Amino acid sequence: MQGNPEFMRQAIALATDNVTSGQGGPFGAVIVHDGKVIASGANYVTSTFDPIAHAEIVAIRNACKVMGSFSLEGCTMCTSCEPCPMCLAAIYWARMDGIFYSGTAADAAAAGFDDAFLYEEIKRPMTERSIPSLPLLHERGRESFDAWLDSAGRVDY
Repeated sequence: MQGNPEFMRQAIALATDNVTSGQGGPFGAVIVHDGKVIASGANYVTSTFDPIAHAEIVAIRNACKVMGSFSLEGCTMCTSCEPCPMCLAAIYWARMDGIFYSGTAADAAAAGFDDAFLYEEIKRPMTERSIPSLPLLHERGRESFDAWLDSAGRVDY
């Protein structure tokens, strides 16, 4: 896997333009397929009041529309900064072939975007996390899974 500096320059330009235009945070991402950018995204958390409107998520949504699929196999992500835990998970769920990033998690933390807390929270047992998580109606929890398994029209992913 080899990255193309031009694609990374585009991701960094998106991030910088996003800040200077007042649209959102300092993050930009492009998704590449067959040597071409097929989608891009910037961070719109504050401008859209959407806590998951991270650059990588926006780019993945746009690329899936272009590809007509929830799978982005054959694609790579070029992002202006090392992905946060949510974005990293989304990249894995999208089955992308690789990730290239410019800034590091330490760079983001120095600018006030510290994801270390989230990485630590994930390691804790559910009952010890700062936002309590407790099962409710566990005996009914399989109903939707059983319906899924019985569905003739399901698309496995």
